Amino acid sequence: MNKPIIGVTPDFNAGDRKDMGGKEPTYFLRARYMKAIEDAGGIPVVLPLLSNKDAWRQVVAHVHGLLITGSGSDLAPEFYGERQRHKFTRMSRERATMELGIAKAAYRADVPMLGICGGMQSINVALGGTLYQDIPAQLKTPIDHLPTYSATKTTHAVQIAQGSLLRRIAGKARVDVNSSHHQSVKKVASNLLQTAVAPDGVIEAIEAPDRAFILGVQWHPEFLYDRDPIQRRLFFALIQAARTFAGGQKARRPD
Repeated sequence: MNKPIIGVTPDFNAGDRKDMGGKEPTYFLRARYMKAIEDAGGIPVVLPLLSNKDAWRQVVAHVHGLLITGSGSDLAPEFYGERQRHKFTRMSRERATMELGIAKAAYRADVPMLGICGGMQSINVALGGTLYQDIPAQLKTPIDHLPTYSATKTTHAVQIAQGSLLRRIAGKARVDVNSSHHQSVKKVASNLLQTAVAPDGVIEAIEAPDRAFILGVQWHPEFLYDRDPIQRRLFFALIQAARTFAGGQKARRPD
């Protein structure tokens, strides 16, 4: 059986980030994402940051699944109807436009899609949701969602909703996860459901109940999958859904 092709969104430096190529416009993507897809049985392909609807539709028509990756920068609040109230680095317009557009296109076409950290936030905003711009300032939570230690270490547990896609994948109600974010979902898009929360109420997973496989997680399973079977199953579930989609059948939720 041919391996499904998974389009993966990269980060982008437009020429103003010293940590990603300096003045030279540069795509940037951690190899962990690509390896996780490959190890799960897919073929990962880095997507160009295309800027128009026709291009997004063509990409969606030629891949079998999508991985919307995390980012060190954040969506401009204008994308969800707010002005910026807290200090943070804005995601490049090129990347934001591409991710929001391709997430909408994938939703419409029922293409399997996994969003990780900022990728989950992009899916939510693309479908009409909003974000907390800064968790410490807006929620006053005792949990540090942006710790200084490595994302290879877990930070807190999440509680997963019964009957959800994520619960079926994880096989249990409580999972320990890592954390590397200062923003999170505020209003969940009307066609999505929150399906996992941290102990402080921060939303940790969303999914689309009317689609075969659209899932967003706020943590970073690509840092944990090589030794945590539950995190590994997230990538295997995406590949399973993509393989079924590639075969011309409606993807089924994993058992």
